[in-house]
Amino acid sequence: MTKISAVIITYNEEALIGRCLDSLQGVADEIIVVDSFSTDKTEEICNKYAVKFIKRKFEGYRDQKNFAITLASHNNILSLDADEALSDKLKESIIRIKQDIKYDGYYFKRRSSFCGKWIKHSAWYPDPQLRLFKAGKGKFGELNIHEKFIMSNGSKLVTLDGDLLHWPFESFDDYKNKVVKYSDIAAHEFYNAGRQANIFTPYIHSIWGFFRSYIVRGGFLDGRDGYIICASYSKSTYHKYTKLRKMIKNGVSSN
Repeated sequence: MTKISAVIITYNEEALIGRCLDSLQGVADEIIVVDSFSTDKTEEICNKYAVKFIKRKFEGYRDQKNFAITLASHNNILSLDADEALSDKLKESIIRIKQDIKYDGYYFKRRSSFCGKWIKHSAWYPDPQLRLFKAGKGKFGELNIHEKFIMSNGSKLVTLDGDLLHWPFESFDDYKNKVVKYSDIAAHEFYNAGRQANIFTPYIHSIWGFFRSYIVRGGFLDGRDGYIICASYSKSTYHKYTKLRKMIKNGVSSN
């Protein structure tokens, strides 16, 4: 049977990490947690499980996850965030393929909760996430906020049955605060990458973003919550590019 190393990065995740670790029992042969010096009970909770708990200064989501992979003993990596957990059906799928892992990478369908309600449409579902992969076949790349594992050319990929469950926000206020935080990080990432933006860019991207998520991807089918999510995404996109324009104009440093 093929062995799997699970890797998780954390910072003050006491409310979520236990559920994540519970879902990995019977699936992962090794669990590695890379923590950014949490000040809550994250470490205490992790120590109740058979995990390797490593502390490291946070230098971005992408870089932290790539570092975690280097600590893995096994070549097949299962990467989760602390606010995620494997559904029972997804656990069964992973256990089944461990008998003979034929592909280089496996996508999971991620289902996210918004204020206690599972969202079924818009950009939130099925929201495919490549979370089980061979370490030597790629690395985490793209932005340091919405990082993705990028496979090398020619890699064989497939989607597993079952959902990756996701609890991204503790409350509506938490949601609003994170939208602002993520737009700030993304704007800096865009600036450092040399992205350009003119006076029309914020409007074009925000309008298209709302139309795509609310109409094309069926966000309206989730009712009021769907509208709030799509409208917030549009607003965040607008602010992201507006901040980028200000950085370009003012010559903001990459720091």
